[in-house]
Amino acid sequence: MSTSTSKKALILRFDREPLPGFVNPQNFTTPSGVELLTPQGQVQTVPFSEVKLICFVKEFTETPDVFGKCKFTARPKTLGLWVRLKFRDGVELEGLLSSNLLQIEQYGFTLAPPDQTLQRIFVPREALTDVEVLGVIGSALKKPKAKLVSEDQLQMFE
Repeated sequence: MSTSTSKKALILRFDREPLPGFVNPQNFTTPSGVELLTPQGQVQTVPFSEVKLICFVKEFTETPDVFGKCKFTARPKTLGLWVRLKFRDGVELEGLLSSNLLQIEQYGFTLAPPDQTLQRIFVPREALTDVEVLGVIGSALKKPKAKLVSEDQLQMFE
């Protein structure tokens, strides 16, 4: 970990206990896995094959129930791609990806989950079997209509 900026994260693994620690949000993914600084001060790399998802949390107090609220109850209002992720173990999770496809990372997806108590979630590509786009929220395809100006209206401030 080269820089001092770090975020609290909880790595949820397939069939194993969660790993709390700190990650650098700019470069926590490496070709071999996720680089994690444990609360004891050790740097370890967790292989992508073990990682189900990474929750960026405010506190390590308890394991978040990510899959308790795994779907949006209504169409989301935030801009982005509304997606449904299907994990290797058959569990599904919905979330919002950025509409800017340049922000999609090489090793996985960072998304906003339906559960507002979580800040962000990172899901490695290796953990998924399917990604389905459910909708595009705030699409730039619909241009706002230009307001018609009446000829009787005085043109001021031109």
